[in-house]
Amino acid sequence: MHPGGPSAPGDPNAAFYLDGLYHLHYILHHPYKEQSSYSFIHITSPDLLNWTWRKTSLQPSFTGHGMFSGTGFITKEGRPAAIYHGQASGRNQIAIAKDNTLDEWEKPYPVEPKDANGKDVSISNWDPDCFLVGDTYYAISGGVNPSLAKSNDLKTWSYTGSLLAHDMPDVAIGEDVSCANFFEIDGKWMLLCISHQLGCRYYLGDWDAKAEQFVPEIHGRMSWRHEGQSVYQPEYRDFFAPESVLTPDGRRVMWAWSATLNDELNPKSLQSLPRELSLPTDGILRIKPLRELETLRYDTVKFSNLKIEPTPRDKAPERIADLDGEAFEIRVLVRREQAERKRFGVVLFAGLQNEGLPIIFEPENGAIRVGSTLAPFDVSTLPKGEDIELRIFIDKYLVEVFVNDRQAVLTAYMDYRNKPRLGAYSFGGATTIESVEIWKMRPTNQGYFAAQDDRIWEPERR
Repeated sequence: MHPGGPSAPGDPNAAFYLDGLYHLHYILHHPYKEQSSYSFIHITSPDLLNWTWRKTSLQPSFTGHGMFSGTGFITKEGRPAAIYHGQASGRNQIAIAKDNTLDEWEKPYPVEPKDANGKDVSISNWDPDCFLVGDTYYAISGGVNPSLAKSNDLKTWSYTGSLLAHDMPDVAIGEDVSCANFFEIDGKWMLLCISHQLGCRYYLGDWDAKAEQFVPEIHGRMSWRHEGQSVYQPEYRDFFAPESVLTPDGRRVMWAWSATLNDELNPKSLQSLPRELSLPTDGILRIKPLRELETLRYDTVKFSNLKIEPTPRDKAPERIADLDGEAFEIRVLVRREQAERKRFGVVLFAGLQNEGLPIIFEPENGAIRVGSTLAPFDVSTLPKGEDIELRIFIDKYLVEVFVNDRQAVLTAYMDYRNKPRLGAYSFGGATTIESVEIWKMRPTNQGYFAAQDDRIWEPERR
């Protein structure tokens, strides 16, 4: 979370691994010249968990414009660079770092695509990404129909046309491609992005080198409606504005901005837990919690063979354990035969007077419910013999749930104080939970407190 108070928007941007450090930027909205503008706040970490705030270099007093979303990439010469939309500049921009510390940058310059006759092409300058195919750079510019340009030197750009060979049937007309991040993953290409109305989403498919287009085959979502959000004017942004980085051991790790979880949290620059993305041979995207999170575990408690009877209408969910603290990981394992056609789950923060936060499998909806959010997850479609594993991360009011590495949901529960309890729910028949493991989690916010005091990140106001 940003250490300086209200801070929206908080899009994560321009992520790198350089010389033993991870670098991440995120957008800060701040006062500038009697108005307001946007900067890229710069943070670093040796382990993706403990972060240090650095001096803000990419800010309007240096660039001459505000910083809107983009991504980081490495040039053919091995130099870190950022491509982004220059707020109020009317152009997408490229800035190249002077060295791997990212503390100093060369002055940015615009991306200006030309047609075959050398004339300017009118495109939607918005949320760009830059990627290499062989020796050719390609730059995406976002929008409802994202465009593509190519270059050999990052200076002279020629327009190639639309990024997408076609869109997918489950993408609504009018959805835009913004906060684009395009990369190879396990033999396919992945376009990680948002639509501003419906939140974080992704495409999987192939790069057509001859047509110079992305050919999507699969489309999936990472954010869904929760209670209180409009059906008619959707803004489903609990998980929003993604960014990713490739770790030195080959993992693709992403973050997203938690933008609209709750009025009490908005506006704040809250980032999700890092997630590992992979694509096995079955073609189904896997979404795992960052493995380094396991190093934070301590004080393990384990329960085995818990038989959960059907929950009576007038009773609180059956208590498993009280949670004495603020940050936990919970792992729940249920054998496959116990999960077939079964409406069951666990409940956080519940009591006699409140329902708490349900995390429930709903076969009637082919979904898992996390609070008031329904995300697709159908037990019957899992490979034969695959058991059910829930991994739940709690950090005060923030809760992230991972299911079989196939689905992940983020939510908030603001009435979390004085109700630190884990319960279990079953409907229509008893459910046996094979095991429940609970770990307390060590804090990683020392850098946050240091940055609150030294405010090294604070952009110039004049």
